[in-house]
Amino acid sequence: MSEARDRLLNKASELFYAEGLHAVGVDRVIAEAQVTRATLYRHFRSKDDLLVAYLTGADEALRARLEAIRAEQTKAAEVIRAVGRSIADDLGRPGFRGCAFLNAAAEYPDPDHPVHRAVLEHREWFLSTMTELFSGIGKIDAEPAARHFVMLRDGAMAAGCLTDPRPIGETFLRGVEGLLTYRSRQSRP
Repeated sequence: MSEARDRLLNKASELFYAEGLHAVGVDRVIAEAQVTRATLYRHFRSKDDLLVAYLTGADEALRARLEAIRAEQTKAAEVIRAVGRSIADDLGRPGFRGCAFLNAAAEYPDPDHPVHRAVLEHREWFLSTMTELFSGIGKIDAEPAARHFVMLRDGAMAAGCLTDPRPIGETFLRGVEGLLTYRSRQSRP
């Protein structure tokens, strides 16, 4: 990546997350990134391409964070707990404004739009990763447990920017612990 592209994408990502995808125009991104319009369009054919690059960067950062957690933890249950703690910690981060992907989906509800497709690709990866992790602890209902985890996460991300994030994070972590210890009727002797 060129230094100008990097600066442009970093500034766009900061603005899109803080203020919203529709609210931030390309002129503002150009001005704050201190690049020319030609530089923007040399690297991104359209604002939609810039938005998808922003979401791709967010996706890559989350994948890298999960891989770092996996490198530190050897047991699937501990990876799940660490992912949960990471999410709970995010809620209290300065400038936290919820989930970039949920926010983008709300602004781009058309399932055929490239922004919406980027959101769905990320969510499919996250769900399949959590399903794999729940399978790794021997859950016979790994996919429903993973869906439940994602739903708890979505709720925590939405509520965490509306009120004091501490009790939201604590509630989320209790839910994660419940998913780890719950045994379905089929798994009971």
